[in-house]
Amino acid sequence: TIIRNAAKEPEIVDLQNYLNKMGCQVKGAGTDTIKIVGCSVEDLKPVDDYTVIPDRIAAGTYLVAAAATRGDIVLENVIIEHIEPVLAKLREMGCDIKAVDDKVMLRVDRPLKALDSLRTLPYPGFPTDMQAPMMALLATVEGTSIITETVFENRFKHAEELRRMGADIKLNGNTAIVRGVKKLTGAIVEAKDLRAGAALVIAGLAAVGRTIVEGTQYIDRGYEKFSDHLRALGANIERIN
Repeated sequence: TIIRNAAKEPEIVDLQNYLNKMGCQVKGAGTDTIKIVGCSVEDLKPVDDYTVIPDRIAAGTYLVAAAATRGDIVLENVIIEHIEPVLAKLREMGCDIKAVDDKVMLRVDRPLKALDSLRTLPYPGFPTDMQAPMMALLATVEGTSIITETVFENRFKHAEELRRMGADIKLNGNTAIVRGVKKLTGAIVEAKDLRAGAALVIAGLAAVGRTIVEGTQYIDRGYEKFSDHLRALGANIERIN
């Protein structure tokens, strides 16, 4: 079997590596053409020990949360290459970032800048899954930022919820114009998908007052112990159901 126009994400490479350890014959992951030689179930063998790659979107989310609260964070067990598109945009905004081996250190010690252009693209471009968290961050940054979503349609559901918190966001097709405000205000908001949920939590951390995020089942689908990890970083956050 030959798969053309294949996704190049690191998770595809990781899956290929795992399948090949089981005895499969898969080549080309990380390129746009993947070749698979079929085999019978009897030819497959169990894999006793395999370490899955770190979650690059989770790493990016925690970095954006630190930036939105104008704080600092040290992330360990990170494959820096996998999150380089996110690091590049955070650096462009003015975040102080040091990336060494498998650690990333982010600190905000100056006013952040808006982004003239944030365009989502297939890997190795800026990940669409980081678009919503970045919108929450940009809503707190002085100036006008332009976000263009090129991967999925109808992926700005979080914009309306961010507006409830005082964000100035205008939508035009697959483009969002985000004008930073001096402060976001806590509100009751609803997560309508996984990354939107993360964005609303980030906005809540940066906002003045109490924010309640409903629909946390979406967040739980993609983030392990999200509120616990944020609390360990100093966030005032709790689950209420």
